[in-house]
Amino acid sequence: MRLILLGPPGAGKGTQAKRLMDAHGIPQLSTGDMLRAAVKAETEIGLKAKDIMARGDLVPDAVVVGIVEERVEQPDCKSGFILDGFPRTVAQAEALETMLNAHGMGLDAVIQLEVDEGALAARVEQRVAESGGAVRDDDNVEALKKRLAVYREQTAPLVDHYRSTGDLVVIDGMKSIDEVEADINEALSVRT
Repeated sequence: MRLILLGPPGAGKGTQAKRLMDAHGIPQLSTGDMLRAAVKAETEIGLKAKDIMARGDLVPDAVVVGIVEERVEQPDCKSGFILDGFPRTVAQAEALETMLNAHGMGLDAVIQLEVDEGALAARVEQRVAESGGAVRDDDNVEALKKRLAVYREQTAPLVDHYRSTGDLVVIDGMKSIDEVEADINEALSVRT
């Protein structure tokens, strides 16, 4: 099962990714983690990324897709994987599709967790209150507003892109965690 999770910051992608990992035995692939691992392992693509990052530049899409390609070829991805946080742009989605097609792979679904952005601030405040302090450096309402603006500008166009490919599954992310999980599993049972 090869999946992408889409949704704005605070939508619950990480929570649902963990549940999908546990239920289906497939890894969640974080491009940040993969990038750091490739640099540490000094793979060819990791060394390219290291030089780019050392200059303070953003890692180009081709390098990020190369790192994803290295990762999906690992044995633990044989049964599938969950991409969370990648792709972030339509250009990245197209590059990912080209790479997957070259390996005879396709996506089983792109799950969009649809949420009310106004309610996300309350979620962040609740998460901070429950933890007794900030869970992450960007776990505050002002940082959320900035992250939402970036999401709307760069990542939201992926919804239309994946709708046009027939891969998009929209899930109401405002339901309880268990209800969202059940809705995702029901949608996946129809698609896979």
